Amino acid sequence: MTFDEALQKLTDEEGSDLYYSTGAPPSAKLFGTLKPFSDETMKPGEIEEIANSVMTPEQRAQFQSSPEMNLAISRPGLGRYRVNIFRQRNQVSMVIRRLGTDLPNYRDLGLPPALMQMIMQKRGLVLFVGGTGSGKSTSLAALIDYRNENTQGHIITIEDPVEFTHQHKGCIVNQREVGQDTDSFEDALANTLRQAPDVILIGEIRHRETMEHALAFAETGHLCLSTLHANNANQAMDRIINFFPEERHPQLLQDLSLNMRGIVSQRLIPTIDGKRAAAIEVLVGTPRAADLIAKGAVTDLKELMEKSEEQGMQTFDQALYKLYKSGRISLDEALKNADSRNNLRLRITLDENPEARAQADADGNGNLTDEAVDASRNAEMDNSGLAGGTDRLNNEKDSEFSLIDLDDKS
Repeated sequence: MTFDEALQKLTDEEGSDLYYSTGAPPSAKLFGTLKPFSDETMKPGEIEEIANSVMTPEQRAQFQSSPEMNLAISRPGLGRYRVNIFRQRNQVSMVIRRLGTDLPNYRDLGLPPALMQMIMQKRGLVLFVGGTGSGKSTSLAALIDYRNENTQGHIITIEDPVEFTHQHKGCIVNQREVGQDTDSFEDALANTLRQAPDVILIGEIRHRETMEHALAFAETGHLCLSTLHANNANQAMDRIINFFPEERHPQLLQDLSLNMRGIVSQRLIPTIDGKRAAAIEVLVGTPRAADLIAKGAVTDLKELMEKSEEQGMQTFDQALYKLYKSGRISLDEALKNADSRNNLRLRITLDENPEARAQADADGNGNLTDEAVDASRNAEMDNSGLAGGTDRLNNEKDSEFSLIDLDDKS
């Protein structure tokens, strides 16, 4: 199988990543599952030939002196791909990620309405967080397209590489690719304000200097969007704080409280039909959220999200609950991805068993009475989908707790 044939197969099967490693067959990740594309394994030297074919002479020289290379390639009729070339055990390996060609629509992605309100803000900071391959860039592209269609202005993106190409609609959209249109994020960011933008997208925040630029853009009246590697809003805040020395934390928290418009965390969950759906946690920068951030009470943000659905917020577990109730994901997947399996399991049990729900509501606060615990346990035993294993509601009678237990990390 040639390299272009593998790219064609990756695109046809809607895969996300293509892997080349000596001694293994070319393989692709399809909806989160690795699948070999051939029965033949890659021989020593074969991958280096492929790598040299996609690099320019300058890139080949750079790769010889520094064995890490990132670049983007295009194939007519197929699309664009991000290529990472590296060495392992004295052999060249490659990972190729398929980049989107068609801009995603926010409706198709099932994005919460609060995100459309965030993207239309005049100023502030909005962060998308999640692991690699969690769909952060896809959601951001859909939101930028929404703003592009519904307002006028100047949007600048600084990416490594450009993943989705935007057309000029209501806005002028200039997309700068690191390594091609600018030497580095830092060089591009240093000149961005001279380009009179309304919206600035920074592809990823990895260092303190980039975070400082993002805050400065928000403080000077721009809407700044970016991504960060973190599992949820709490971890995102902790990571931002840890970028800076301790003596700067008080001022940093004040700046964040004044400028943070939202933190959106997402994970891709396997669906019943074999695809994936985004479970999205949303923290909206309300006055109460700003107050908690200013005080450094990061651990209280989760409770705020749980209690503020009417303001567009939700936790991962609430998002998983909605996906399960809509029939898109299985109970096993919902529980497997939950921040608190016990609490999500309990919510589902109570929802599907009116007797247990009525008992839980007996004290007026949704807390569990002894009768509710018994009812929910009995319902679990009767429901094979919710029963099984030893993962039960532990010690419920000994310690009454609310439906959402912030200290439960299971």
